[in-house]
Parts: sequence; structure tokens; C-alpha cells
Amino acid sequence: MGCIIEELKARNLLEQVSDEGLKDILAKGMVPFYTGYDPTSKSLQIGNLCAILTQRRLQLAGHKPVVIVGGATGMIGDPSGKSAERNLLDEAAIEANVAAQRKQLEKLLDFNCGENSAVIMNNHDWLGKFSFIEFLRDVGKRFRLGEMLAKESVKRRFESPEGMSFTEFTYQMLQAYDFMYLYREHGVRLQVGGGDQWGNITAGIDLVRKVEGGQAYGLVIPLITDSQGKKFGKSEGNAIYLDPEMTSPYQMYQYLINTDDQCVIRYLKAFTFLSLDEIAEIEKTVAESPEKREAQKTLASELTKIVHGEDGLKSAEAATKIFFGEKIENLSDKDLLSIFKDVPSVSISKNRLGAGINIMDLLAETPLFASKSEARRSLQQNGVSMNNSKLEGIEQTITMNDLASESTLVLRKGKKNYCIVKVE
Repeated sequence: MGCIIEELKARNLLEQVSDEGLKDILAKGMVPFYTGYDPTSKSLQIGNLCAILTQRRLQLAGHKPVVIVGGATGMIGDPSGKSAERNLLDEAAIEANVAAQRKQLEKLLDFNCGENSAVIMNNHDWLGKFSFIEFLRDVGKRFRLGEMLAKESVKRRFESPEGMSFTEFTYQMLQAYDFMYLYREHGVRLQVGGGDQWGNITAGIDLVRKVEGGQAYGLVIPLITDSQGKKFGKSEGNAIYLDPEMTSPYQMYQYLINTDDQCVIRYLKAFTFLSLDEIAEIEKTVAESPEKREAQKTLASELTKIVHGEDGLKSAEAATKIFFGEKIENLSDKDLLSIFKDVPSVSISKNRLGAGINIMDLLAETPLFASKSEARRSLQQNGVSMNNSKLEGIEQTITMNDLASESTLVLRKGKKNYCIVKVE
């Protein structure tokens, strides 16, 4: 069990630990540990995924993940790493987000593997019972303003033009109480989080020591950033969501396959369960033949499969082949429309297509051609495709039998100009 710390170091997933004794604790037996996620969205995103997969690595090493979905803290919003205060969500929105995130987490951690099975808890179950007076009396008196103000995340916000509200300032007390509660009630001895959580984690360690007289530990992983140095997240405008309704498997696959060369090996170590030896071999291939983009292809395949399963990966790969000219057929509307999400579209009635419509008339209704004469020239030069198959000529009639999915067909001019025709 103890080698997990060395594994995390080798994968560049260890930024800091609160006490060097943690390695010995992890080596002696199962350690319950927790990571928290605030339900500010119905979907977790790739920025959270590094922490979730680190939990999975610890679980595979024999330790027990306790996942806290912050039904209470999510109503306030963690100020760590934020330059402005979050918009506050109401209780109904929080509950919906908690339920949605639970489904995503259950795909990524093992909830049925014996004594170290993962569990999910909602901190509203204990924090929601406090009155304001009770919290100040029982928890607030344990904190000293000097220590709270010295936290780096607080200092940065205090010095910014936006400042920090009292609501956000108290967040570290709430998260600290989570740690103490879990330590006391569930034997949780370790909190794992991103580097921006260090102040909150150490506040929890101090509270456990003051109230329980116990030793708790913290471990933080580096924030995973893109090639511009920005961390992944909706506030940065580069969120890749784990919910397939918000980011389809194809969109995730495409994002990953376009990873910058300078980031891809780092991502393979952080986001996949490939061995370090396997990653080293891929790194050699990158150095010798970067144009093959083997590392990017491996990253896209491995991570899409982790998040969306084998079926999600197959649909993403099938969609990718479409843009390389493979015939479009036997797709669902949902899959086809996610592939061509940003492509122009037109609609025609089911009755018109059922009766048959001349290809020239259909093309004239799309933004692909300015006129019928332009469409005719392109057809005669074999420059128009339907569902990635070349059209036969200007007399061809299009019917319901030509649909690529339940109610959609795809027209293409040249190699890259697409238009979706939706049947209504």
C-alpha cells in the first residue's frame, strides 16, 4: 500500500502532504479518505476528473474513498482559486446537481468492492442541522482570525478589487468541520484535493487536533492546466463536462486528440491507468514521430473510455471516421446532431421528403450554394455528397430512404462544408 505515494510522485500527482508520516499510515492498512465536490453544476468536468481518478488510484491501493457532495457548502461556493464570488444557487438547484453528480461519480469509483468500497455523502446532512448561533458557539470559537487571514486563498482575494464577502470567508470553517465530522463519525484520516484546497485542508487538520486531539492528514495534487496555463473549468471557459448531454463523447474525444504536444504526456500520467513504462514508450514515439500523434490518440481513447465506457468510445471513433469520409449510416439523431453540433441546418416537412424531392431543389434551400446554377456545376463536377456518398446527378430524387438517422441527412460541398437537413 505504501508505494502509492511514490506512484503519485512519478505521475506528477503529488504537490504537497501535510505530514511525512502519511506514507507510513498508508502502508499499514486501509485508510478512509475524502474528497469534496461542490454541486455548482449538474455535471463535474475534466478539471475534477484528475482528483476523482486520484481517488481511484488510492482505492486500487486498498484505501476507502469517501466522496462528499457539498449540498451545504455548494450554497456558498468555495472562494479558493476564484477571482470573484460565485452566484449562489437555491436548494432545489443544488439537490438536482447533487443527484446528477452522484451518477457520474458512480461510474468512476468502485462502490461494490468490499471493505474499501466508495461511499457518497452530502454534507447538508450534518451542516444543515446547525443554527447560526450553534455554529458560532461550537465551531467558530475554534478559529483565530489571524490564521484565517493568513491563508493564501484569502490573502489573494483580500488584495483583489472584488474583495471577499463574509459568506465566502466562512467557507474554510465549513470545510474544516466536514473533516472533523468525518474523522469522528467515519474514521476518515486523510483529505485529498487540488492545490488550491491547501488552506481549507489544513484548517480541517487543525480543527481535528484541537477538538478531537487526533492526527489527520492532507494530500494535494497539482491543478491540471491546459497549454495556456489555465486550469480546466467553466469559469475559465474551457470546461469539458463528464455529462454526455453537455459534452458528447465525440466532443471529449476531439478535444483530447487535439491536445498540445507539450501537455500530452503529462495528461497521460494524470488521466489514464496506463503503466509508467507504457507511457515512457509512447513518449519515445512522440519524440521520434510526433506527426503520428500516437500520444494524443491514446489519451483520447483511454480517457473517453474511462468516462463514457466502451460504447461511448465506439461512438466517438465512429464520429471521427465520418469526418474522414466514411459513409454516414445507422446513427441516432442524438449522435448525429452531437457530431454536427456547429454545422448549419435547414428543415423540410416529412410529407415533402416522403413524396420525393429533387436534389437541385433541396440544395437550393441550403446555405451551401448561392444559386441552383452553382449547385448544378458542383454536382456535375462530383463535388456534392450526401451522407458522405457522392450524389449521382441533377435528376436524383431524395426520399425518406436516404436518411442517415431517424430524421436527419447530411449534405456536404467539397471536403469541409456541411449542412444538416432535418425532417419535421
